[in-house]
Amino acid sequence: MTISSSLNAGVAGLAANSTRLAAISDNIANSSTAGYKRVVTSFESMVISQSGGRYAAGGVSVNNTRMIDERSSLISTSNATDLAVAGRGFLPVASLAEVKAGEDPNMLLTTSGSFRTNDEGYLTTSSGLVLLGWPANSDGTLPSVARDTDDPLEPIRFDTAQLSAAPTTAVSLGVNLPASSAVTGAAGAAEENTIQYFDNLGGQQDLNIVYTPTGAADNEWTMTLTDGVTGTVVGDYTLTFDDSVTGKGTLSTVTTTTGGAYDPATGAIIVTTDSGPIEIEIGVMTQLASSFSAATIEKDGYEAASFAGVEVDEGGYVHALYENGSSRIVYQIPLADMPNANGMRSLDSQTFMPSPDSGAYYLWDAGAGPTGTVASYRQEESGTDVASELTTMIQTQRAYSSNAKVIQTVDEMLQETTNIKR
Repeated sequence: MTISSSLNAGVAGLAANSTRLAAISDNIANSSTAGYKRVVTSFESMVISQSGGRYAAGGVSVNNTRMIDERSSLISTSNATDLAVAGRGFLPVASLAEVKAGEDPNMLLTTSGSFRTNDEGYLTTSSGLVLLGWPANSDGTLPSVARDTDDPLEPIRFDTAQLSAAPTTAVSLGVNLPASSAVTGAAGAAEENTIQYFDNLGGQQDLNIVYTPTGAADNEWTMTLTDGVTGTVVGDYTLTFDDSVTGKGTLSTVTTTTGGAYDPATGAIIVTTDSGPIEIEIGVMTQLASSFSAATIEKDGYEAASFAGVEVDEGGYVHALYENGSSRIVYQIPLADMPNANGMRSLDSQTFMPSPDSGAYYLWDAGAGPTGTVASYRQEESGTDVASELTTMIQTQRAYSSNAKVIQTVDEMLQETTNIKR
């Protein structure tokens, strides 16, 4: 009966607008929630087959969609591990409770989070989410891993009580020797400089270097390297510099007496100190008409120091910082991407779980492929526009009242029909 279909349509309208109001309520309640994705309600008409020239109202169906693929503005913060995604992609996280229970945690995804190191060293949010990443090798390189599974991902954790040190393995000897000292038959003065290197335990040791003009030929010097720990000569070389128009005082030839042989391709020698081999680049040395200078000596390694903090760069590399100013890469955070982000299942704390509707995910390096970069000292604003939601709420209220009026009218008509029989 047509009049009863009108009643059904009115009831469907009430239910649909109630659902829309629920979505609006959620959006407004989360207008200050970082990383919140707004919910959009869409209505679709329902048509019932008609027969006998009579029209039957079908009503309305409603569907809620969370706009997970939308991105809001990023705001600056003072915490280095407040992270957001600048562009496309999602940060992998997991439940800290599952991790501590020894379970294999489910990978969840989010676009923003305020992470801090907790009392156990995990990088977590206040809501109990721990950040996931691929652990780096001891030398800071990243192993090759499968990108279509979360199995290689591990909870990011730091041993904040552990000291860190790295031995010196490479030195660049940017030294200038005075050209006036290396003259045939002249007893030029020797030059000395001491380089501090870091041993295997993070201690500072000396490597003493003496440069002596031979006097046997122009532009010829001997270079003697002595390990300050043992007092042993670890390298002795004869250096000849090129004073031609094209040479301009650069190193020409190196003759080895003791120590590792000179490699012209790299410009380096290798000497073995008490803590192990050190590659010394001497190809950058010069002999110019100036005073002795050793101002551009560079080296790697660092002394033992305690943990000072964490930083994440735009490539998703997690750096552990130490009090001596050094840092090392300990994890890499990938960014997940999938064909239909809005098809993911929505969970608490602005997290989402891949589903068959979202399609298969792939873990990209940040900044590679379709994904954006990782932004530290940033949080993503809520996707709610309060002014727009309030406008929609007024429209919903009026639509609800109108549907209620339809039901009231149908009730009055049915009452009139009942009265006809009396």
